[in-house]
Amino acid sequence: MQNIKTAFFSQSIEGVLEDRVGAGGLSQAQLDNWTDKLKAPLKSLQQKYASGALPLLRVPEDSDDLDAAEQALAALSKGAQRIIFFGTGGSGLGGRMLAQYSRCYLPGENEPGAHGRPEVRFYDNLDGYTLAGLLAALDFETTRFVMTSKSGGTPETLMQALATLQAVGDAGLKDKIPQLFLAITEPHMEGVKNGMRDLCAHFNIPTLEHHTGVGGRYSVLTNVGLLPALARGLDARAIRRGAADMAQLMLSAGSPAELPAAVGAAQAVAFDKEKNIRNLVLMPYADQLGQFGAWYAQLWAESLGKSGNGSTPIAALGPVDQHSQLQLYLDGPRDHLVTLMRLDCAAAGPRLDPQLAKIAGADALAGRTAGELVAAEQQAIADALIKSGRPVRTLDIPTLDEASMGALIMHFMIETILAADLYEIDAFDQPAVELGKVLTREYLSRMG
Repeated sequence: MQNIKTAFFSQSIEGVLEDRVGAGGLSQAQLDNWTDKLKAPLKSLQQKYASGALPLLRVPEDSDDLDAAEQALAALSKGAQRIIFFGTGGSGLGGRMLAQYSRCYLPGENEPGAHGRPEVRFYDNLDGYTLAGLLAALDFETTRFVMTSKSGGTPETLMQALATLQAVGDAGLKDKIPQLFLAITEPHMEGVKNGMRDLCAHFNIPTLEHHTGVGGRYSVLTNVGLLPALARGLDARAIRRGAADMAQLMLSAGSPAELPAAVGAAQAVAFDKEKNIRNLVLMPYADQLGQFGAWYAQLWAESLGKSGNGSTPIAALGPVDQHSQLQLYLDGPRDHLVTLMRLDCAAAGPRLDPQLAKIAGADALAGRTAGELVAAEQQAIADALIKSGRPVRTLDIPTLDEASMGALIMHFMIETILAADLYEIDAFDQPAVELGKVLTREYLSRMG
């Protein structure tokens, strides 16, 4: 249980146990108890996979929607210099995560319009000043827009879409709207209003179907997340293959102790219930995973923060946050559980000339690569946390590519779902958020 190796990463939880970190860690008996509680939930998850009752587990096996996404993207990209994605929360974070990963993974991807593809931008947060500035600066003839809303009624996304359509019309390009816009939203359902769908019908805007059985924060493996990935030149099918392999690992697990996602869920909830540790830090050591923490934070927070349950996810990034957050985790309140995501990076980056290092008085860097420094820090910080009596889990990733990205995404989704089972809550609703939406509409109706 302490060390589980998959085809894509190895998980170690040795650093969360009390024989390594002292009183701040879990006893083996405590961890075993919470892991055993997942026997029935794991069996249920396997049955839901077999029956198709939980579609997100089977999405990686599909390909028809990717064919449609590729065709729509090819049509949208004609004559385009940039593609702007509108969509908030789960409609934006997954695609942003994969697009940001591609900038570091694919050679030459740091330049806008690399390899003849349009530049990709995301506007997932509504801000009136930003939106006004964007619309004032764009060349609409060379800009394309993708609008994503599962329900079709997300007010922030509708505001962006309507304001942009209005600006395009004011620029004399109303007749070109079907070539400039693309939407992802659910199909019409009887008795349910879908404003985005109605808008697209009115303007004859092409529309891709949002999977009706997969909610926003779990939608990164659908066209919602994979259309931006395709726009950035990633292999979307490889992402799905990695995710499918992790789903198969879940399906074949004979017990929760054999599944890293189950052990991860058990230790997170055990720290909450046994140690009152409710701050979960996810700290990858790679720019490629810079947005992974933001995606994970929504997944965990919105899925589990209900009826007084849940813990607070915190996104960090190494090594930079060694210089901003680490002091708190090493010497502050003992209320953090840290997960380090570590890459095999020692060979990466330039190797320093020893003479130059000597001039700077940095003898330790002489003849070393940038990756060797990061690799040393990855190990040192894990050891420092343990020596300070602070629990730490490690995920070691030998190769970070599209398949391993898909595997990591599915791993954390399954981990979240199983944690919800331990809390005895529904991982897929968000009742408090819905209340906020109702009140927003009420207050908006009172203005002016």
